[in-house]
Amino acid sequence: MDLQLGERRLHVYDFGDGVPVFWHHGTPNLGLPPEPLYRPGVRWVSYDRPGYGRRSTAVPGRTVASAAADISHIAHALGIEKFAVFGHSGGAPHALACAALLPDRVTAVVAGASLAPFDAEGLDWFAGMIASGEASLRAAAAGRAAKEAHEASGVPYDPEFTPADLAALDGPWSWFGKVVGPALEDGPGPLIDDDLAYVTPWGFDPASIRVPVLLLHGERDGIVPASHSRWLASRIPGAELRLTPDDGHISVLNHAAAALDWAVRR
Repeated sequence: MDLQLGERRLHVYDFGDGVPVFWHHGTPNLGLPPEPLYRPGVRWVSYDRPGYGRRSTAVPGRTVASAAADISHIAHALGIEKFAVFGHSGGAPHALACAALLPDRVTAVVAGASLAPFDAEGLDWFAGMIASGEASLRAAAAGRAAKEAHEASGVPYDPEFTPADLAALDGPWSWFGKVVGPALEDGPGPLIDDDLAYVTPWGFDPASIRVPVLLLHGERDGIVPASHSRWLASRIPGAELRLTPDDGHISVLNHAAAALDWAVRR
């Protein structure tokens, strides 16, 4: 469905029946909820972040925190009072925003392969990051013009997936083929907006989160190094950190079903 918010539009997905779980997609993806996690008793709700997929209106300059307001509007439109939240990769900071800013509505949060804030004290933010990812995010840190020039240069992005990642993509997580390619049909604008949001103030402090948080991270992740989730776990009161030594950025989702069980029990 399409939800109209003044002059802008959000494209919303709503699948299943049961405990509501809001999905936050990665960069660059569409918001289609993760089919490998569909199951009876879970209602998946999600949306294309602004600019993605031609159906959600772009909002240049949006912050990570803005996702909480979008989710609040969607929940109100669907008559959902309380819900869990699940985010992977670039979606994970947006899931944490909901935990921080909607504490009376969010029951639990799963954040898989999450970035930490760019200004995270004591964290060497780029340490362990693959070369192409570091170059892309350093361009974002230099400002919109530099990031746009980087994307226009044609420089290839090599995710350097681990063997475990490639096996996951050949298996149940081949689902990513449905959400990556169509996400940028109108160009890299939403990816640029995402990356700029990650390296500018998020609009909330992870230390303010008081709802249950589960952090998942693969130790072999070079797209978002596991040090980011370690930092978050050290700052978010009561957060549980599950590190898997042989997993990368995608294969960590092989543990997502167990994380979903944890979330819906809260």
